[in-house]
Amino acid sequence: MIIDVHTHSPTHQNEVPAAEKKVFTGWHSGAPVSTTNSWADYQRGMKSVDISIVFNIHVPDVEKYVGISGDAARINDATAEFVASDKSRIGFMSVDPNRADYLDEYERAKSLGLKGIKLGANYQRFDPLGNAAFELYKKAKKDGLPILFHTGASPIAGAPLKNAHPLTVDEIAIAFPDLNIVMAHIGHPWVRETVAVIRKHPNVYADVSAIYTRPWMTYEALVMAYEWGALHKLLFGSDFPITTPDYAMERLRAVNDVVAGTAMPKIPAEKIEAIIHADALEALSLEDPRKVS
Repeated sequence: MIIDVHTHSPTHQNEVPAAEKKVFTGWHSGAPVSTTNSWADYQRGMKSVDISIVFNIHVPDVEKYVGISGDAARINDATAEFVASDKSRIGFMSVDPNRADYLDEYERAKSLGLKGIKLGANYQRFDPLGNAAFELYKKAKKDGLPILFHTGASPIAGAPLKNAHPLTVDEIAIAFPDLNIVMAHIGHPWVRETVAVIRKHPNVYADVSAIYTRPWMTYEALVMAYEWGALHKLLFGSDFPITTPDYAMERLRAVNDVVAGTAMPKIPAEKIEAIIHADALEALSLEDPRKVS
């Protein structure tokens, strides 16, 4: 079974009008990225995946900060509506701890059937170690909801890097050792710090989404995880629509190409397959949505 733990809710239910299409360059080493897509685009993109986790991010100006068109007030409603259309999807909410009503929105989003939380303290510009954030973590721990944090770099100039550094997750995990956490993108470029954190904390994982667009960093991250016995803490993710699951699998399987013909250490093929087929449902204590009535 293949579970994609990192996909973004489509921006449009139907075909994206030409005037509303958003395309960005320089986000990674691959082709230009379109952040606008339809439900049908998502379905085609997920053809190789059995289950996907779906979310967007709650910021006051979604389009300005993350290039995703849409009404910030309906981020959670749009995700809930989308996942309700297909039994293979699990929806995560997003809330903004800067807002006075963020805990009310948490409860409302939970009532919509969303099963986890996506946070980007850099994009949302909140203190991930602040009191408001900790109140949210307490709620998530109590209710058994995993949190997926954006960790690592961002091309968005207004997003503070310090808010997304992997070592902040270390402090959160110390304070909440029973909280299930996923660190997105293996915290690129701080992949060594991320591996140190996931190795240390039993309930902290990292997803491999989007990192494979940079071959050397992918190799460095996976070799680090392999040598430190932490490959089993890596979960498969694509970051769709930034990349696709098919592209992710192709690049992960080619991880050793960058050192072909050298004496550099290689990552066994079976270890790569174990990441692609990682059981994220068990890791994050989530139910198989296809079996929920």
